[in-house]
Amino acid sequence: MRHQARGFTLIEVLIAMTLFSMMMLLLFGSLKICADSWEKGENKITNVNELAVVYNFFNQHLSLAKPLLNDFSSEEKTFSFQGKAHALQFVSAMPASAGRSGLQLFSIYLQPDNNSSFINVMLTPFFPLAEGALWHKEEEILMNHVSDFSLAYFGSEDGINPDSWQDEWLSKDSLPRLVKINIQSENGAVFPEMIIELKIEGKTTANNSPETETINNARSVQ
Repeated sequence: MRHQARGFTLIEVLIAMTLFSMMMLLLFGSLKICADSWEKGENKITNVNELAVVYNFFNQHLSLAKPLLNDFSSEEKTFSFQGKAHALQFVSAMPASAGRSGLQLFSIYLQPDNNSSFINVMLTPFFPLAEGALWHKEEEILMNHVSDFSLAYFGSEDGINPDSWQDEWLSKDSLPRLVKINIQSENGAVFPEMIIELKIEGKTTANNSPETETINNARSVQ
């Protein structure tokens, strides 16, 4: 018996190539979906990490702001806490492990940089240093690629009227009860609103005190 060798017809080759092309298209489509999902996951993790760093910074330093006067110079005496709509200044202590122990003046503001902006933190020793010591400032970037950085302050405007949210906290001799912080990144991501409770005069508000009720009311009136 003779076996006749038979090749593929043109139609069979075309069908095979079409099926192969469809399989490759589905494969690369799946790879692209996986890559996009991975990138979105990485971006989300980055945003969460940035939020954690920013929240820990404010919770560690802003919550322990000191109600002090700049009364050690010949210039006009000013209160250490000065809050604007997009900038903040306060005095707080740095731990000894940070290499800058003692009271530091924190100046936080949104700094433009070419086509981008970032939240800048400037540290300056609050009290004059001993003779011969180096008086130096230090600047650090708290967060990059920020499109908006806004602040609000909860407290009594004159110490008599009821507490309310205010856009500025200037020319006062007391600390606000709360500071509200809103940050939006350049990629459109809006971070959850942060509300930092200030431990006025180093005392933590009790959970069942009238101050806590006021704070809870402030959160609900936003």
